[in-house]
Amino acid sequence: MTAAISTDETPGTGQVGTMGASPSSSPLRLGLLISHLRPEEKAILAAARARGLDVITMIDRELVLDLNAPTAQASGLAVDVVLDRSVAHTKALYTLRTMDRCGIPTLNTPQAVEVCDDKVASSLALAKAGVPTPRTFVCYSVESALRAADSLGYPVVLKPVTGSWGRLLARINGPEQMRVILSQKTEHGGFHHEVLYLQEFVEKPGRDIRAYVVGGRVLAASYRSSEHWVTNAARGAVSRPCPVTPEIEGLALRACEAVGARLAGVDLFETGDGLQVVEVNSGGEFKGLQTTTDVDIAGEIVEEAVRIARLAKRGETAVAAPA
Repeated sequence: MTAAISTDETPGTGQVGTMGASPSSSPLRLGLLISHLRPEEKAILAAARARGLDVITMIDRELVLDLNAPTAQASGLAVDVVLDRSVAHTKALYTLRTMDRCGIPTLNTPQAVEVCDDKVASSLALAKAGVPTPRTFVCYSVESALRAADSLGYPVVLKPVTGSWGRLLARINGPEQMRVILSQKTEHGGFHHEVLYLQEFVEKPGRDIRAYVVGGRVLAASYRSSEHWVTNAARGAVSRPCPVTPEIEGLALRACEAVGARLAGVDLFETGDGLQVVEVNSGGEFKGLQTTTDVDIAGEIVEEAVRIARLAKRGETAVAAPA
């Protein structure tokens, strides 16, 4: 397995390792799968360097994956664990699957990433676990979507089955608008546009909640407030401190357990009937959340990656929170 790996000093991160380094006397080697160096990845690199880890940056668009290599050694991989921070969902999933086949533990597992990155699969997993979520329908034609919307009641929210940052979301206020939007969507071609994911519109108090889970623990939570109905931080929402109540903690952990994620940003809505889980974001950004808490989120992520690597060396699997 070959990858275009930077061996130069990365601004703000320190010296990184190389894929061909000898493992005999080196510290634990953390493979950091990235698309870009965002503030979160810079913080993770700094935290790993502070702990004396050998960090190998794996830039997704430059990877060359040998799918026939039978083992990690044969593939040329010199990492003990891979931390997924890629924003390219399909590239990340295929890379994690390849790592898993070579016996290299990953945070998150490819199975968890696959569920989290597919809204239909995620909704099914949450529903099976009894986690409260907004009412959701999947349809495959304009006419069937209109029937689903009648059942939900307008307005309804149309979402792509894959994607993040609140992109391509639409609030649809009536059947005529539904016909226009869906007719345009289905003309784009591709199976993603033929799967229509409709969700009830939840009236919320101008905010949602982002709870950040690492290793079976809720590290912190924040309110994300916006005048727009989409309250993603990537769309300009402002983060403010939110106490981690027993309800937030319990629901966030149940949601992560349902999808198999050990590292996730769990998004919740406040409703008159209690909290609902909207999404479980594998990895998840935490730049806004970090401004609201003294918890070293990047450091906790690195510690969990180290823990997973050590458990893997002993032939164990991470199934419980650290003591």
